[in-house]
Amino acid sequence: MTDVYSLRDADVKQLNALALAYMGDAVYEQAVREHLLRLGRVKPNILHKEATRYVSAKAQAAAVKMMQDTSFLSEEEEAVLRRGRNAKSGSVPKNTDVVTYNHSSGFEAVLGYLYLLGRDDRVREFISETIRFIESPKEEGIS
Repeated sequence: MTDVYSLRDADVKQLNALALAYMGDAVYEQAVREHLLRLGRVKPNILHKEATRYVSAKAQAAAVKMMQDTSFLSEEEEAVLRRGRNAKSGSVPKNTDVVTYNHSSGFEAVLGYLYLLGRDDRVREFISETIRFIESPKEEGIS
């Protein structure tokens, strides 16, 4: 599918951070849904409840903070994270504070950036690290 809709790397690098976050949100949501189905979760109400644990702004912000603390992100990814975090969306988050929401937007921007550049191995690594962190936050010092 990406071959049909491919963007040049230069075009991806020029996209605004909210457009990157928009793509990253979709990529992450699909990955989480697949992860839950592969775990054997099949009831719709359980799927939705479980998915919110992974895709909440709080979870994404905590995951990206862990990535920063452990130097998981490259300099390039850090720069995209800052762009996403500092982007002004024009909307006010309903269920979280603005700082957490902004960090979550940065998380999604990095993921969208990597996806649109076709860095599939890094996308998988980024998502796997996030899921691992969310599934074992106590081991990471997060409760």
